Amino acid sequence: MTDPALEPGPEPGARQLPGDLAVWIFIFAELAVFGILFIGFAVARSLDPATFHAGREILHPWIGLLNTAALITASYLVATAVNQFRNKLSGVQWRLWLAVVVSSIYTVGKLYEYVNLYSQGYNLGTNTFFMFYFFLTFFHFMHVILGQIILATLAVKIGNGDYDGSDMNGMESGASYWHMVDLAWLVLFPIIYVLA
Repeated sequence: MTDPALEPGPEPGARQLPGDLAVWIFIFAELAVFGILFIGFAVARSLDPATFHAGREILHPWIGLLNTAALITASYLVATAVNQFRNKLSGVQWRLWLAVVVSSIYTVGKLYEYVNLYSQGYNLGTNTFFMFYFFLTFFHFMHVILGQIILATLAVKIGNGDYDGSDMNGMESGASYWHMVDLAWLVLFPIIYVLA
C-alpha cells in the first residue's frame, strides 16, 4: 500500500476537467441522448422534407432567436460568475441570479410557443415534424429548468456562506451542466428553426 501523500498529484499548471467527474459522465450521457435525437430528426427530415419544411414555416423564428440570445447571455453570466468565484471577487451571487432571470426569457418564450401551437391544433400527434419539435424542445426545456434550479441553489449557497471559493467543485459542476444545456440549444435552434 503506498502512502497517498507520496503519490504524485497533478502537475502545476496542468489542465483538469472542471467540476466533478460524475457530473461529466452525466453530461456526456445527456449529450449522447441529444445526439441520438438529432440524428433521428435528420433522418426523418431526409425521408419527408416537405413535411419538415411546412412545419418550420409555422414556428416562430424570432422567439427562437430571442431564446438563443437569452441562453447565450445567461451562459456568459455563469462563466463570469465562475471567474469571480475562482478569484474570490464580489458579484458572484448577483451574476447567478441574473443568469436565472435572463434564462427565464427562454422559458417564457417556449411556453408561449407551446400554448400558441397547441391552440392552433398542433401537438405530438400532428405529424413527424411536430412529434420531433415537441419532444426535442420539451426535453431541452426540462434541462433548462433543472439548470435554473442548479444556478439558484448555487446562488443561495454562496449567499449563505456555504461556498467561499476555496473549493470550486460545486460551482464548476453547476456551470458545466449549464453550458451543456446552452450547447444543446445552439445545435437544436438551427436544425429546427433554420434547416428543417
